[in-house]
Amino acid sequence: MRRFTPVELAIGVAILGSLLAVAVPAFSRDLHSSRLVEPIEGLGRIGTAAVTYAEANQRFPDGAPLTPAVPPRGIKEADQPGTWDGPTWKDLAFRPSPEGVPHAYSFSFESTAGGAAFVAQSRGDLDGDGVLSLFEIRGAVRRGEGDKPAVAPGMYIEAELE
Repeated sequence: MRRFTPVELAIGVAILGSLLAVAVPAFSRDLHSSRLVEPIEGLGRIGTAAVTYAEANQRFPDGAPLTPAVPPRGIKEADQPGTWDGPTWKDLAFRPSPEGVPHAYSFSFESTAGGAAFVAQSRGDLDGDGVLSLFEIRGAVRRGEGDKPAVAPGMYIEAELE
């Protein structure tokens, strides 16, 4: 029976270490980005739908409270039937995922008096510690630019990794 020499073991450890040095950061980056897909895409869809609604109705839709009222704590949860049946969510044709598919964030939509501006938020507690991540976009009717509704550039993010 042949045994490995110390040099062969050192080469094997070096190769394994090199592979881990490349794989671990890539895995970490992919995991991090997958946690951000739901709030970023959800708010993007809300912003697009709010602008479309405002173009047709000359105002943004009325507000909707945080839905579901308590963000899931540390796990993804499927919503009870009817959770997204409120008038604002219907106006925006929004739900974070297809019915019955679990999600990790709650969403809210606030509209100013008269519907000239809005703030949409997404909150999530990905690790169940009670600290919430917050993602927020804003939109308004741009006065002096043909009074066209638009989503403001950028997104406010707080405690992204909570």
